[in-house]
Amino acid sequence: MPDRAPQPVERQLPTEEARDLVALVRDIVQREIAPRAAEQEDAGEFPREIFTLLSESGLLGLPYDSEFGGGDQPYEVYLQVLEELASARLTVGLGVSVHSLACHALAGYGTKEQQSEHLPSMLAGGLLGAYCLSEPASGSDAASLRTKAVRDGDAWVITGTKAWITHGGIADFYTVLARTGGEGARGITAFLVPGDAEGLSPAVPEKKMGMKGSPTAQLHFDGVRVPDSRRIGEEGQGFAIALSALDSGRLGIAACAIGVAQAALDEALAYATGRQQFGRPIADFQGLRFMLADMATQIEAGRALYLAAARLRDAGRPFSRQAAMAKLFCTDAAMKVTTDAVQVLGGYGYTADFPVERFMREAKVLQIVEGTNQIQRMVIARHLAGPETR
Repeated sequence: MPDRAPQPVERQLPTEEARDLVALVRDIVQREIAPRAAEQEDAGEFPREIFTLLSESGLLGLPYDSEFGGGDQPYEVYLQVLEELASARLTVGLGVSVHSLACHALAGYGTKEQQSEHLPSMLAGGLLGAYCLSEPASGSDAASLRTKAVRDGDAWVITGTKAWITHGGIADFYTVLARTGGEGARGITAFLVPGDAEGLSPAVPEKKMGMKGSPTAQLHFDGVRVPDSRRIGEEGQGFAIALSALDSGRLGIAACAIGVAQAALDEALAYATGRQQFGRPIADFQGLRFMLADMATQIEAGRALYLAAARLRDAGRPFSRQAAMAKLFCTDAAMKVTTDAVQVLGGYGYTADFPVERFMREAKVLQIVEGTNQIQRMVIARHLAGPETR
C-alpha cells in the first residue's frame, strides 16, 4: 500500500514569531512524540521527559506573562500549538492544557509576591501541574464539593478526596478548590498545594478506555497543612476562580479534539488513497469520498469556532458562551470523525495495527472532561434564554 504522508495544516498565524513557534512544535512532534506515541500509550507510559523538553523549549507557559517565565502568546496561537501536540498524542496535548489550567488561578488571581515566588518554576522550570475540582460525589455539580480547608493559625488544614485528577500522583503542584465556608459556591477557596505535601496521597490510577499513558487518579487529603501564603485570591472566591479557569480550559479541550480528529482524517485519507478494491483506490468511490469530505468540513468548522472564541478572549471580551460552543462542537465532531475513520479502514480500523481505534477511544473522553457536553448545552442555553425557572 503506498505511503501517503499527511500534509501540515495551513494555519493563519498573527506573527512571524508564532509561525516559528508552530514550526518548532512540529519538529518536536516529528522527532520526539509521534515515533513512540502508539508504543507508549499501549504500555501505559507517561512521557515525563517530553514535558521536561516542552518546558525547556518554553512551551508549557505560552499564554502567560514573560515576566514570570511565560511566552506572552495569545490564545489564538497557544490553542493551535495544543492542536499540533494532540494530533501526535493526546496524552501530551491534553497534559499541556491541564498544566495551563492548573497555572490559571495563580497567574490570574495571585498576589505579585505569590506569582514571583511560584510562577517561574511552574511555567518554565520543569514542574508539572494538576487541577483539583471534581470529587467522587461532585462532578457536574462542582459547587457541592465537600473537601474542607479549616483555618489553623497562619495555615489551613485540608481534608477530603478529589477525583478524576489528570496527573494525579505525579504532579509537582495541585491547584485545589476546598470548602472554607458555608454551603454552595460562595464557601469555596483556592489553594496551591505542593505535590509532596505531607498527608497527600494518590489512589491507584483509574483503568481507562483511552489515554492510558496519562494517569488519572483520586487524591486523598488527610490533614494536609498549607500556609495561608498559598491561598489564592480571597476566601470564598474559589468558585469564581474555578469557573474562569474552566472557560479557558474548555478552549484547550476543543483544540485537542480537533487535533485528534485531524490525525484520524490523515490516517483515513492515507488508507483510502492506498487501498485497492475492484481495481482502483477505494477513495474513488463516492460513498467514501463523501465521508472524507464531511470529516474535513467538521474539522475546519471546529477549528474556526475555537479560534473565534480565542480571539474574543484575546481581545478582552466575554467568551464563556463561545467557549462552551467550541468545546461542545469540537468534541462531538472528534467523536464523529474518529468513528468514521474506523469505518473507512473497515476491519483494519478495528485493530490496534492502525491508530484510528485509539483515536476513537480517546475522542470519547473529550466529550466528558471539563464539563460534559450536556453541561455545555446548559451553559449555552442560559446565555441565550436566561436561567431555568423552577
